[in-house]
Amino acid sequence: MPDTPEQDPYFDCLPVNKQPSIRVLAMPADTNSAGDIFGGWLMSQIDIAGSILGHRVTNGRVVTVAVNDFQFIKPVYVGDLVSIFTDVNRIGNTSLEVAIVAYAERKRKVEECTRVASARFTYVALDKHRKPRQIERD
Repeated sequence: MPDTPEQDPYFDCLPVNKQPSIRVLAMPADTNSAGDIFGGWLMSQIDIAGSILGHRVTNGRVVTVAVNDFQFIKPVYVGDLVSIFTDVNRIGNTSLEVAIVAYAERKRKVEECTRVASARFTYVALDKHRKPRQIERD
């Protein structure tokens, strides 16, 4: 039986020894007409988190060019503290693919934590003229 997030996409805990790219509180203004947190709100938070890592890796501006994969796993509720973690999957000449996982801490308690979404986004590095630029590698 899988016992880590890397082995099981539905593993319910925050990653150990890792800081989230962002943390955000789900608020009533983020709900749809049924009173649930709107999926588009979660997608935008995930995109922001991925772009933060993209900016750090490329040392400059990036734009989203593809949502390669997106899975809503469990709902997010008003009052949940959403923590979004990111990792680079691949770096190309001008683009990078980022793996993103979002967790919700229910009632803001780590013990009540669940994975709510996972995604893979592709970002392209841009120069000052908003044209794709080569990603420098160390």
